[in-house]
Amino acid sequence: MQEMRNIAIIAHVDHGKTTLVDALLKQSNALLKKGAEGELIMDSNELERERGITIFSKNAAVEYKGVKINIIDTPGHADFGGEVERIMRMVDGAVLLVDAKEGPMPQTKFVLRNAIKAGHKIIVVINKIDKPEARAEWVLNKTFDLFVELGASDEQANFPVLYAAGAQGKAGHEDNLAAMTDIRPVFDTILEVIKPAQADLTKPPQMLTVNLAYDNFKGKIAVGRLYSGSLKKGMEVMHINRDGVQKRAKLTNVMTFSGLQRLDVDEVFAGDVVAVAGISDVSIGETICDINNPQALPTIAIEEPTVKMTFGINTSPFAGNEGQYTTSRQIKERLERELETDVALRRFDTDTADRWIIAGRGELHLAILIEKMRREGYELEVSKPQVIFKEENGQKLEPVEQVTIEVPEEFAGTVIEKMGQRRGEMKDMRVDNKTTYLEFNIPTRGLIGYRSQLLTDTKGLGIMNSIFLGYEPYKGDFDANAHGSLIAFEPGTTLNYGLVAAQERGQLFVGPGVEVYAGMVVGQNAKVEDIEVNVCKEKKLSNMRSKGDGGSAKMDVPRTMGLEDSLEFIGDDELVEVTPKNIRIRKMVLNHVERKRTERDARKE
Repeated sequence: MQEMRNIAIIAHVDHGKTTLVDALLKQSNALLKKGAEGELIMDSNELERERGITIFSKNAAVEYKGVKINIIDTPGHADFGGEVERIMRMVDGAVLLVDAKEGPMPQTKFVLRNAIKAGHKIIVVINKIDKPEARAEWVLNKTFDLFVELGASDEQANFPVLYAAGAQGKAGHEDNLAAMTDIRPVFDTILEVIKPAQADLTKPPQMLTVNLAYDNFKGKIAVGRLYSGSLKKGMEVMHINRDGVQKRAKLTNVMTFSGLQRLDVDEVFAGDVVAVAGISDVSIGETICDINNPQALPTIAIEEPTVKMTFGINTSPFAGNEGQYTTSRQIKERLERELETDVALRRFDTDTADRWIIAGRGELHLAILIEKMRREGYELEVSKPQVIFKEENGQKLEPVEQVTIEVPEEFAGTVIEKMGQRRGEMKDMRVDNKTTYLEFNIPTRGLIGYRSQLLTDTKGLGIMNSIFLGYEPYKGDFDANAHGSLIAFEPGTTLNYGLVAAQERGQLFVGPGVEVYAGMVVGQNAKVEDIEVNVCKEKKLSNMRSKGDGGSAKMDVPRTMGLEDSLEFIGDDELVEVTPKNIRIRKMVLNHVERKRTERDARKE
């Protein structure tokens, strides 16, 4: 049986994990998918390429000096941390990437904590040393401090260090780019430091499902590590679910990884990261084992969701015009399919059959799901993200996050003031080379709607990262996201004349020639109150003309509202209408008279 190493690549978002894995794949001449010779092979998902972040953990396998190395590229963003926690059960070691300029960041702490807790040996790679502002020695000291802070053992804290420029496909043992030739030092260090995968072929088979995939022909595919024994195509196995219920199943396919591809084989052996098909109801954290001697492996604990939103069918006057899948049955089936592969999501039914509450690990987690559905042709409407509160011993608890913000020195005062308004508690502040680094503990609800505000306040130069800390006592009421909306008064097509009059009230979201309906939000009012505007108003013709008439009307450029901008903007009485072609903001109650009545009744209560 071939010798193997199973490793995870972990890092803070945007520190270069995927770029490094690409270099490892390309230089090992691994089996690549057709057309994957370009940049970022591992970020195969369209959304990942656009955003420049890894959302889904992925498997790849390379061969080096006769040893098979299974590499798992993990997400760096905390909202997808459910993936990182599980991956640690599948590997024997980890490669931690740290940016040569930024050093350890909040998500570095998060992913490293999981690796240390699992007892893994960790190789530190200080990446991007080709940056002009690189300061490798300072980063190395900060990384060592982080290992100690997270309770690393003496063996873990005595970690090997490599220096790399992942984008150039080079690495070395010294901080000297000129002396580097290729990525081989990373491979050599993996073989030297990470223990071979432990496997006992004489014992009955035992596999823990760590990831799920879906194939149109094979159905649901369970991916995980085979701890002992072997699995064969057509073999009968026992499937033990999270509740301990045992059920017989037959494996229709067994697969191993080579490069980025899953290869069908007749038999897979212990120690390898494998994929099996044939168990339709398998989920993450469940065991696939021997039919005569069923022994369950410890299940994987999954962190609870912290943010929820209401998903529903589109009820606007434009419903059904732009989407391919619009019915409650189609949306429900799509959500159920997502719940099968993303265990960090939860679904709760509501009083009506066409509305569901979906809970996830953060605002971005849910926004990615909505964006995926939109691109697949679904039409739906979603409510404002809300945090999930808990009650323990009669005390109300809410989720709190640790936030680090990096801004130019002149904007620090504004950021501190805004975070204070949102019940943010400053924990640390330091200034380095005219850049201020701020650290806060803030309720999750204080972060909703703040990302776009930060970019506005810092002229696009602010960088914010957050990580979930836990639940703490309720911090008190505040409304940092209070705003007024400009609401379309009547249905029709927007005209320049009506828009110019409306923009005097605030900032518009739509330009001329856009179809609108009564109750649709077309802009943000300068005051904290809603106001109706007639953006479809046309200029009446007359046989009288005065000097300069019409010449002074100047239309401002409307603000583009993407999905995440819209989710951050909306209030409690507003919804985001999502279709494959458009994203619109609307009032829950479209009719002007009914809306006023609803507001009056709410005030009475």
